[in-house]
Amino acid sequence: MIQIDLIAGARPNFMKISPIIDAIKTALAEGKDITFRLIHTGQHYDKNMSGSFFEQLGIPEPDVNLGAGGGSQAEQTAAIMVGYEKLLLDTSKPDLCLVVGDVTSTMACAITAQKLLVKVAHVEAGIRSGDWSMPEEINRMVTDSITNYFFTTSEIANKNLKNAGVGEDRIFFVGNTMIDTLLKHRSRFQKPEVWDRLNLEKGKFLVMTLHRPANVDQEEKLKELIQKIVDHTLDLPLVFPVHPRTKKMLQNIGISHDRLHMIDPLGYLEFNYLVEKAKAVVTDSGGITEETTVMGIPCMTLRDNTERPETITQGTNELLGTDPKAIPPAMEKLFSGSWKTGQVPHLWDGKTAGRIVKVLLEKLG
Repeated sequence: MIQIDLIAGARPNFMKISPIIDAIKTALAEGKDITFRLIHTGQHYDKNMSGSFFEQLGIPEPDVNLGAGGGSQAEQTAAIMVGYEKLLLDTSKPDLCLVVGDVTSTMACAITAQKLLVKVAHVEAGIRSGDWSMPEEINRMVTDSITNYFFTTSEIANKNLKNAGVGEDRIFFVGNTMIDTLLKHRSRFQKPEVWDRLNLEKGKFLVMTLHRPANVDQEEKLKELIQKIVDHTLDLPLVFPVHPRTKKMLQNIGISHDRLHMIDPLGYLEFNYLVEKAKAVVTDSGGITEETTVMGIPCMTLRDNTERPETITQGTNELLGTDPKAIPPAMEKLFSGSWKTGQVPHLWDGKTAGRIVKVLLEKLG
């Protein structure tokens, strides 16, 4: 029996790991010799940021919770590595450690597994922003430098890996598991409480998310960004689910407007209900740009670079940068009706997890 450790530690991981769990269960039911152990590192522990994802996406209770909790980058990395190492030494080692995305848990468990001679597979391998100031970029690069099997979302990621010297026999272009989750649950999106409270209407409001240090760590910069967005969104409501990191800064700058509605983080089904019905999304999140691309919703990314260029070259996303001056012309383009329509990238079809499990059976069987 092939034993797989599935690592989940933060909100994006849960969306990416859920369809893999389903695909392994399907393979097992079909008589295939493969099973899994779900390991939650505990990297994120806010109920709305993590716990509800297990419930909404039908993810089983983790077999193990390492309880790493918060702290600095180094403290989190250390806690996860110590916890996972102890688990591997105290129990039977798996045939493979499968990590997803680019959070601290991804890198920490990949390192720990390899040092104990457990092979590593990286789902969403090969994506690059080229920006070493992003912790996620370091996590990606370190993980990919010690990975055995690379599962990619795009031809661009394939090229990045080949340029880094990875052999084609270890690269598997399978698609995007986060889109598997989106397509599976799209019919189940749930209307959040804010919808009726604000009398929201389809196509007549915007959704905004901000959490990256470049946008939220400088009070004046954050205030100017939000003010520009408010000033150039006509009379439409702005729904702003506030990340815990951003909440602390907003309390200091005291910004408010009758069209700016700051709410607590939403569950997966509620948040995407809003995204699907929004006029547009303003964000600095990478994952949201993928979801808006598939749902055909205009997206403005407040970053200077992106590790998901296919959302721009093919999708509905535009990279505005972090200068507030870029917001007015982008909003003018949106409200004039000249925003691009975009298309869904190849293999973002809801069948990615099945392709991953097929490869694992072939390689490890």
